[in-house]
Amino acid sequence: MGSRIVGTGRALPRTRLVNQDLESRLDTSDEWIRSRTGIEQRYVLTNGESLVDIAAEASRTALSRAGLKPSDLEAIVVGTVSSDFGFPSFACQLQDRLGITDIPAFDLAAACSGFIYALSVADASMRSGDWKRVLVVGADALSTMVDWNDRRTAVLFGDGAGACVLVTEPGPRGVLGSLLRSAGQHWNLLSVRNSAGTRCTYDSEVRRTADEGIQMRGPELFRIAVRSMEEVTRRVVEKAGVRLEDVALILPHQANARIINAVADRLGLSADKVFLNVGRYGNTSAASVPIALDEALEANRIHDNDLVLLNACGGGLTWGANLVRW
Repeated sequence: MGSRIVGTGRALPRTRLVNQDLESRLDTSDEWIRSRTGIEQRYVLTNGESLVDIAAEASRTALSRAGLKPSDLEAIVVGTVSSDFGFPSFACQLQDRLGITDIPAFDLAAACSGFIYALSVADASMRSGDWKRVLVVGADALSTMVDWNDRRTAVLFGDGAGACVLVTEPGPRGVLGSLLRSAGQHWNLLSVRNSAGTRCTYDSEVRRTADEGIQMRGPELFRIAVRSMEEVTRRVVEKAGVRLEDVALILPHQANARIINAVADRLGLSADKVFLNVGRYGNTSAASVPIALDEALEANRIHDNDLVLLNACGGGLTWGANLVRW
């Protein structure tokens, strides 16, 4: 008995920032950002907005499409590093927003790989018989963690949430396999200090200092991200006993168009097999893969019985992949 995704949803903050909006605040330009990242715009939290509310909106959409109510759920698993609180977990806050209780709700902190990790953990517990209906969410707001004077990082990140509903189902469809990896020796390639819940939104007067903002060693991170995402993609396909050429669509973490294209080149994949939406959202961390999944479904890029592969690399360093037969 495996797990199958039967509903997806996504939600975004209300404020859209195009590259030209950043030119007045940073030593940057639309051409500089596009040429290095492929990003054209992103959505960011502003004062008065709650990432938990945005995640709840995405979750309600996923539940509605699955034909389920919040009370039908048996667990909530959230990939995030963006809770306002050290505790309670983001998942418990989301549980409260959805109006349900008495089921497990917990977070997995794997940065940009968060949704991949959360989906793997949910699937494993469902296979063991613990749960039959699970909400899996990726939600992050890394725009609130950047130093807005650092053009290397401030232009990269957007905020948002994506959700999916998993149900146990017999047969060949669903999650075929997952593979998770980490390399703690590279923790300092991408990191941010704990801010005790302090939000530094785009429009707030509070600003992070250079030391408090996201720290990124881009060239080294690029090389490891490309290599690790290629490796984990090949291995999860091999583990599932299928061929890479039989995969209909890959939904990679949307960090940077250059990373995504480099991974595709190393895998020998044509552009039509790799979903790309980083230009519209920027790097939304753990939210990027479920947002891409929801958008790909709406665009009719995924069909019944298609093999779909999800992969990501993030701070930790962490990386992983899930293979799904739709």
